Amino acid sequence: MNAREIKCPRCGTAFTIDEAEYADIAQQVRTAEFEKDLHTRLAEAEKVKAAEIKLAEAKAAQEAQKTSAEKDAEIQRLTTELTNAGTAKELAETKVAQQAQKAASEKDAVIERLKSELEQAATQRELAVTKAVSTAQEQLSEAEKQLAVNKAEQLAQDAALRESHSKELAVKDELIERYKDMKAKLSVKLLGETLEQHCENEFNRARSLGFQNAEFGKDNDTSGGTKGDYIFREFSDGVEYISIMFDMKNEADLTASKKKNADFLAKLDKDRNDKGCEYAVLVSMLEEDSELYTGITDVSHLYPKMFVIRPQFFLAIIALLRNAAQTNILVKSELEQVKKQNIDITNFEAELDEFKSGFGRNVDLAKRKFDAAIKDIDAAIDRLQKVKEGLLGSGNNLRLASDKATGLSVKKLTKGNPTMQAKFAELEPPEGEDAA
Repeated sequence: MNAREIKCPRCGTAFTIDEAEYADIAQQVRTAEFEKDLHTRLAEAEKVKAAEIKLAEAKAAQEAQKTSAEKDAEIQRLTTELTNAGTAKELAETKVAQQAQKAASEKDAVIERLKSELEQAATQRELAVTKAVSTAQEQLSEAEKQLAVNKAEQLAQDAALRESHSKELAVKDELIERYKDMKAKLSVKLLGETLEQHCENEFNRARSLGFQNAEFGKDNDTSGGTKGDYIFREFSDGVEYISIMFDMKNEADLTASKKKNADFLAKLDKDRNDKGCEYAVLVSMLEEDSELYTGITDVSHLYPKMFVIRPQFFLAIIALLRNAAQTNILVKSELEQVKKQNIDITNFEAELDEFKSGFGRNVDLAKRKFDAAIKDIDAAIDRLQKVKEGLLGSGNNLRLASDKATGLSVKKLTKGNPTMQAKFAELEPPEGEDAA
């Protein structure tokens, strides 16, 4: 049986229905659209009829008003002429009487004509109304006939749909029986070789056909306390663009405690998050009589991006998810480039920090040596200052000694020493003789 995919216009959720359900929905939409179109046409006919009636009445009233205005203007003109004709009163009166009589007769004629035109307008209005009503009745009759034909067609289609639906139900019941028989045989087979081996074999058979860049293997990492069964990852140009955590659950028909699919969803979500997978899929043979788990069931309302499937849809769910994810390959590649650029920037910053640290150490060592040299220079300056002070003190002593030597004389040397005075006196020449 062919299935059609319908997308909800409110929530955006896609779901599939069979041809019978799709035909039923399409027929309901067509019937509603036809009735809406019929009511619209009837309303438009009523509006046209009312507009024509109003137009005829307005035209007749306008003609009567125009004629009355013309006669009033004529009477006003004659009255004005009568007022201006003071010198020829009698002739004017006669003329006015004649003209008034003529005007009265003309006015009576105009009134008769207006009455006739009003009667004709009324007749035309009645004819227009009759014509509009007749047209509307014809359209209504045609619409009723069309509605009757559509109802007959609808009844025939409903009868055909009921017959087709009964046949489809019979075929569906037969398929259900065949599915149950196949499921029982499949369950026996899977219990013999395990559901995990079945899925692994299915993937390996299709690996060379469409999964050359994919990885599919056992989840052996128990660092998080638990692990899933299998992990699927696929890459494009070395960039991972889809990853799926799989968990397989099977149960024999004679098992005493029957498990439910919902019992394993929380653990599967935890394993998916621990291993960094984008999607989570539970491949299950549990709840075999459930109408909910008949193929691919979306349980994203419980846990994000999670599905429960039957084993025969194992490759189908991989194909669906990878096709949906291929639209994000370019985005993920760009994100990977951004990550690499961020890593390059981080390495540059680390090298810059290392350079700053080494440069700082060298500056610190140079500063220490510079401070030591400055300290040595200060000590040398202190020593030189002391030497300078010593030299300055020696200069003062030399100056005093020079002064003393300059002021030295024989008298000072022999003062208080008669012997030396006598000796020096003997050496002096006699007065009146030049020194030799």
